Amino acid sequence: MKLHKFERMALLSDFYSELLTDRQQEVIKYYYEQDLSLGEIAENLQITRQGVHDILKRAEKALENYEVKLGLLAGYLKEEKSLDSQEGR
Repeated sequence: MKLHKFERMALLSDFYSELLTDRQQEVIKYYYEQDLSLGEIAENLQITRQGVHDILKRAEKALENYEVKLGLLAGYLKEEKSLDSQEGR
C-alpha cells in the first residue's frame, strides 16, 4: 500500500511524536491534524512562517529517521495488509 506524504506523516506522528521536541510536536499537530497553513501556525506560535517551515522540515526528517531505525509503521502496514488479505479485501 503506497501512502501519500500527508497520510504517511500523520501515521509517523502517531508512532513517534513523543520522540520529537514539544515545538516540533505542536507544529506537526497543527499542520497534519488541524490542517493549518504555515502562516496560520506562525500566527498561533508567534514566530515567522520561515520558522514554522524549518521546524516542520526538521520534524518530518526526524520522523522518517525514527521509521528507518525502528520500522513501526512498516510493521503496522504489513500487518494491515495481512489482515486485509485474510478477510478477502
